[in-house]
Amino acid sequence: MAHRTPRSSYERLTNRLNLFPQGAPPSDLLYQILALLFSTEEAELVAALPIKPFTAELAARNWKVSVAEAEKTLQRLAGRALLVDIQGNDKTEYVIPPPMAGFFEFALMRTRGDIDQKLLSELYEQYITVEDDFIRQLFLNGKTQLGRVFVLEDSVSSEHALHLLDYERATQVIETADDIGIGLCYCRHKRQHQGKACDAEMDICMTFDTVATSLIRSEYARRVDRGECKELLHKAWEQNLVQFGENVRNSVSFICNCCPCCCEAMIAAQRFGHEHPVHTSNFIARVEENCSCCGLCLNVCPVRVISLETEQADGSGRKRAVIEEQLCLGCGVCVRNCRIIALTLQPREKRVITPVNSTHKAVLMAIERGKLQNLIFDNQVLSSHRALAAMLGVILKLPPVKRALASEQIGSRYLGTLCERL
Repeated sequence: MAHRTPRSSYERLTNRLNLFPQGAPPSDLLYQILALLFSTEEAELVAALPIKPFTAELAARNWKVSVAEAEKTLQRLAGRALLVDIQGNDKTEYVIPPPMAGFFEFALMRTRGDIDQKLLSELYEQYITVEDDFIRQLFLNGKTQLGRVFVLEDSVSSEHALHLLDYERATQVIETADDIGIGLCYCRHKRQHQGKACDAEMDICMTFDTVATSLIRSEYARRVDRGECKELLHKAWEQNLVQFGENVRNSVSFICNCCPCCCEAMIAAQRFGHEHPVHTSNFIARVEENCSCCGLCLNVCPVRVISLETEQADGSGRKRAVIEEQLCLGCGVCVRNCRIIALTLQPREKRVITPVNSTHKAVLMAIERGKLQNLIFDNQVLSSHRALAAMLGVILKLPPVKRALASEQIGSRYLGTLCERL
């Protein structure tokens, strides 16, 4: 490894990260970010790891070191939240988190002195918010997206409560989680280093189950019980924050409480709303006839899709609020703030499809982004796997009809194995 330059080490790591359905476009900014988070040696080591969960024994084989040495390195990386460690009854597995939602956020989920968080925040702002490549690849490259909006439960009328399923309730995610961790809001912490953060709650980023346990173990999150987490959720509702969580029905790993000014999901929805960067809830806001045109809903809408318009094209007549329905998230923030109940949440005509679990989501995202081969044939050693991965990569780039025919020839055996093992 000594012959590699620092840049080539981060290029190798970038290539590995881009095997994920959601990756990170290479650029000088990205290499600067990675250089803050990983040493050159660490970049080389992580670049040699699978993207699926793996053991210390597998890492040791890939790195050509002893299991004890591999375990020590893996624990050091997990301690800095660059890996997630999953401790089972008889063994520990590790997984490389994607850049987002993953180690990009983890680096700012607590204050720390081992890295320059102000510089990191400035690099993030330029790479993620100012430039378009990363945000477009993260939120716009495929139909299945990273996250979805949870509806404010008290904004749903009793008439429509039956349409609100358990997995659409943030309270149910909290109630069924085995472990809950709370960390700093990455987005507002990033903006704070730039002097741009709003006054919304900072210590409110929610993680659950294995991700929470790993972050708690490495002190990037603090463990809370369900009661405290629900109190924080209520505080988020009071501050008109939107719950944006992992786009799965079972075992949601995170819920962010998003403001419109700092949070990247809401900013993406404002910038690219017509391209549907986030999945909406299964509800949509509607304006009733008794709208008084007070304008309060305009100020609280997280994606700024409500306006005041007159009934007549010439500007005459009664004014009322108008919602651009194609862009409405269905979060319910406007409904909760309407003093005269002139806004209601109605079920959407067509329900939004939510993947069953993280495996289902990963497969869908990989198929849509032409990266399924990376999930199926994720092996650093076998040349036969590399050949099959190359073949499947070609198939995924075929036109839809040819791709469908080719997929029948490959069969469903690989997909079945994938869903069992991921």
